[in-house]
Amino acid sequence: MSYEKVAKAQKRLKIGAKQVQKAIKHGEALEVVIASDADRHVTDKIVNVANDYQIPVLEVDSMKELGQASGIDVSAATVAIIE
Repeated sequence: MSYEKVAKAQKRLKIGAKQVQKAIKHGEALEVVIASDADRHVTDKIVNVANDYQIPVLEVDSMKELGQASGIDVSAATVAIIE
């Protein structure tokens, strides 16, 4: 479900931990998607920031599949769907 949501929003994505954090803090992020197989050191920070700003966080299984759904050729730990 979430992969399809990400794929449909390809033109409205911020990809990567730093970009996702910026999008959240600037009020652009509508939802955040994290991969469960990503390094918790990275994703825990994103989840905490998202919770602070009351942004919904969805979890998917695979960084590789999240990257593909995002339209990039590498894995992605996290993406934000923006306005």
